Amino acid sequence: MEITSHIVTTPPRDASSVVLLRDGAEGVEVFLMRRANESDVLGGAYVFPGGKLDQADARLAHTLQLDHPVDELVARLGEPGLTSETALALYVAAVREAYEECGVLLAHEPPNSPAATDLSFAQRVQADGVHLTLSGLVPWSRWVTPRQASLMNKRFDTRFFLAAMPSSQQAVHDDHETTHSEWMTPRDALTRYWAREFAMAPPQIMSLVQLARHSNVDSALMEASMRLPPIIEPEPFDENGMRVICYPGDERHSNPCAAIPGPTRLMFRNKRFEPSSGTLDELLAGAHN
Repeated sequence: MEITSHIVTTPPRDASSVVLLRDGAEGVEVFLMRRANESDVLGGAYVFPGGKLDQADARLAHTLQLDHPVDELVARLGEPGLTSETALALYVAAVREAYEECGVLLAHEPPNSPAATDLSFAQRVQADGVHLTLSGLVPWSRWVTPRQASLMNKRFDTRFFLAAMPSSQQAVHDDHETTHSEWMTPRDALTRYWAREFAMAPPQIMSLVQLARHSNVDSALMEASMRLPPIIEPEPFDENGMRVICYPGDERHSNPCAAIPGPTRLMFRNKRFEPSSGTLDELLAGAHN
């Protein structure tokens, strides 16, 4: 990863990301995928399934059978200025990205549904008897890329959703946009990141710190469902030639109230993002309740 000083003047694009969870032998596990090196967004980094909102998501949303009232889904996002059309499209985009990037369909299907490999996302979800399980997508957090985007020349307004992995399905990377995938406990993922086995960007690092506080899927979903998703608007600055990204609650951030557990700033040092102390222990400390 390399830091950029490019200032992005365009507004952030709406996007959705799905944090797939399952219970494993050592606790809750999260599904992570390695983006292809050629990707213009976090190439080579480990990420959750996700991507930008397409116009087709809003059009498709009007044709689908849903398992939950739209007004309740909109309220869960906690964004008063968001239209119901855009809010519903964000949910649909999350389901679409999970399907396209790792083959997971968050929906109820009749027993005689056609094979997934034969159908596009739109064809699959518009089949008779298919209901998207949008109620299973629990808004988790909202990350807005700052104008001084440290890792890319694009800005996104990304809503992260938690979702339990359907027991009857298997998540697999697509070998196109993503080239490798693994299920890991959040603590193991952070430890392996620290050992330089792979790269991650701050939203993934901080999300794993949050998730490491939970021993099982139900605990994580319950916590997310009991509060509105916090908005995290990082505020970067350069200090002694080093990029520092601070979060709500940091002494340099415009919002004095902490939004998420864990360190309030990450520093780009030794070609990776580290907490101020430069130790893994500070990241893992944020994982304790």
